[in-house]
Amino acid sequence: MVARMLKYRWQYVMILPAVVLLFLFNYIPMAGIQIAFKDFAIGSTIWGSHWTGLENFAFVHEEQFWKVVKNTLYISVLKFIFGFPLPILLALMINEIKNSTFKRFVQSVSYLPHFFSWIVVAYILQSFLTLDGGLANDLITKMGGDPIFFLGSTEWFRPMIVSSGLWKEVGWNTILYLAAISTIDPQLYEAAKVEGAGKLAQIRHITLPGILPTISIVLILSIPSLITVGMDQIYPMMNSANQEVADVLDTYVLRNGLQQGYFGVATAVGLISSVISLILVLTTNSVSRKINGEGLW
Repeated sequence: MVARMLKYRWQYVMILPAVVLLFLFNYIPMAGIQIAFKDFAIGSTIWGSHWTGLENFAFVHEEQFWKVVKNTLYISVLKFIFGFPLPILLALMINEIKNSTFKRFVQSVSYLPHFFSWIVVAYILQSFLTLDGGLANDLITKMGGDPIFFLGSTEWFRPMIVSSGLWKEVGWNTILYLAAISTIDPQLYEAAKVEGAGKLAQIRHITLPGILPTISIVLILSIPSLITVGMDQIYPMMNSANQEVADVLDTYVLRNGLQQGYFGVATAVGLISSVISLILVLTTNSVSRKINGEGLW
């Protein structure tokens, strides 16, 4: 062990800052988990608060909580169904572009939305979809239709969230797949051409198997997001008109836990979400290793 550490001492030195930051901001705050079992309030300390047992978990008996869970799963499953395969498809399409200048242009355009904050994206959507002067409703009325209140519609909220998420992140998520494709031996494609394989056959038998380990890792890391759909995307677009379908676990914690001062409830919800995410990661990793031998560990 000592000999191994001495051999790779400079590598350990390079990762030391990341380990220290991980310890400071991820492991030490775990002491705050006990707030889920205490009557904590501003002005008191975690250690001085009284234990309350499972009182902070009483929300599991509330109908509103399960409605929030339903909304969370509904949106997250939709985002996963469309958001997981599309970056792979886009990466395959970009990889087939032969003109290097046009290829870089397509990559840059597809990456660009990732660098917009969700506040900026929300402002763009509100300007585009608003009833008064929005481009979408202007087009609808010019075509003889009636204006649609997109921002306050319970029917349009979920498609709006899913489509805006795809527009913002699909291009950025292709980076890993394009990097994985670039590591595939070009001689495999040459051999396939000699054997008469077309583009689809090459993608099916060479490209996809070549990036399968990357797909497996991304899948495992994506599964925990089924519990957290992203408050930074949902909250700016949520209002009293669409709250019925827009209220998710993250906004539930913010509203009922933090804004109203119920820190124990907020911590309890977060603890349950973390436990479920851990179970999902362990399960997905185990299934992935059994199917294709690839996993995080």
